[in-house]
Amino acid sequence: MKSLICILLSCLVAFTATAQKGSVYLKGGLNIANISTTDDGEINDANALASFHVGFMGDLPVGKFFAIQPGLLLTGKGAKVQSGTPDDPTYYKATTNPIYVELPVNAVIKFPLAGGSSLYAGAGGYVAMGIAGKRKIEGKFLGTSFSSKENIEFSNDDPTTFDEDEGAGLGVMKRFDYGLNFTGGFQLDKVLLSVNYGLGLAKLQSGADSEDNNRNKHRVLSLSIGFKL
Repeated sequence: MKSLICILLSCLVAFTATAQKGSVYLKGGLNIANISTTDDGEINDANALASFHVGFMGDLPVGKFFAIQPGLLLTGKGAKVQSGTPDDPTYYKATTNPIYVELPVNAVIKFPLAGGSSLYAGAGGYVAMGIAGKRKIEGKFLGTSFSSKENIEFSNDDPTTFDEDEGAGLGVMKRFDYGLNFTGGFQLDKVLLSVNYGLGLAKLQSGADSEDNNRNKHRVLSLSIGFKL
């Protein structure tokens, strides 16, 4: 864990230093999070969970039409499962909402528009570390209500030990997530509007290597607004 904190701090220092060569945006917005349910990465749209993201994004020009966009974000992921509605005599809803510190890096192509604005599109990757989150259950059974709430427990896995999963256990979520990004947006002089889709590649359940565990991976659609600092 200490080694990971050092890595995150080093990335923050590098991000701050490199961003001085371009622009920095304070950005935030809505996450529509979900978790895949099949080996092919399919999701159940009904399980989508609204969450958030907030943080910083750099925009570092590489020539006239290209840029690198690193970031440092606090972002919520997860999903929900629901049967019935609160007005029904029998109703069930369970939500899992882990919070991550995420480091995305995207490469984009820019298409200049009039007035100094531009459209851009690109792709990249991300790594993330789980730091907090809640599991909630609520419902009714034959008219009798019940509810529970607990903190999400993460494994203490060391990313440098690839053959071990330290702190694994039933119901324990893997601390580290990684995956691909697909992004696009509209860049004005001082304002950024963007969309991003995060395709998680890391399984969520710690420990066992069963095929069922490998099906569950993060899927996050993010809608953002950013302001140039």
